[in-house]
Amino acid sequence: MSVRFEAAAADPAGTVAELRARVDAATAGILRTAAGISDEQARGASLLPGWTRGHVLTHVARNADGLANLLIWARTGVETPQYASQEARDAAIAAGQGRPAAELLADLSESAAAFARQAAALAGQDWLAEVHGLHGQPHPAWYTLRRRLTEVEIHHVDLDAGYRPADWPPEFAAEWLEQVAGDFAGPESPAVVLRSSDTGNLYRIGPGEQAPTAAITGTSHDLLAWLIGRSPGDGLAAEPPGPLPSLPAW
Repeated sequence: MSVRFEAAAADPAGTVAELRARVDAATAGILRTAAGISDEQARGASLLPGWTRGHVLTHVARNADGLANLLIWARTGVETPQYASQEARDAAIAAGQGRPAAELLADLSESAAAFARQAAALAGQDWLAEVHGLHGQPHPAWYTLRRRLTEVEIHHVDLDAGYRPADWPPEFAAEWLEQVAGDFAGPESPAVVLRSSDTGNLYRIGPGEQAPTAAITGTSHDLLAWLIGRSPGDGLAAEPPGPLPSLPAW
């Protein structure tokens, strides 16, 4: 992660411009999907256990609010927490999930627009200011855009309303596969090599001291979806042939 931070520091304006465009495109996509969700569908199950589509849409909206707070912090220098607390975050999602589909859509749109306005207000070195979320390590403000892009793309799939892992932009799948593969280095992860059939890149997961027991091949989209629990591994092939190994929760 620090390597990416250093690379962006050399050209923060270029990094920010690219990420803002990608966030805008992802936001437009989830808004189109949300616009087609009925009241009944909003109350239906999403791909996240225990959450309806209303939960997912409310979460994405509150995420925009929270990440906008971090951009305000970066611009003003006054610490502005992403959320008041974990309990406040959870309560806001629970309170908003049962609204009519039109209200969910309006909230999603308005919160995304507010986030975009805060991003437009930052300039120059503001993007290198250090902030942090409710959990996790400090990061430069520009990384907030990466966080927002990830939230929108992954939870768009979680709506289970037509958008699939195969629909992720290729650059998102490739970049985030590299990031997520690094999260599976612990002893609870299987020692295997992941081979992306579209990029040719190899990723090693599992304990570093343990020799890989298999190679798993598939597109970056399919590998990423499997790692983050959005797919049982459809489209992936193991060598030697056999069932895919079990993964810990991401």
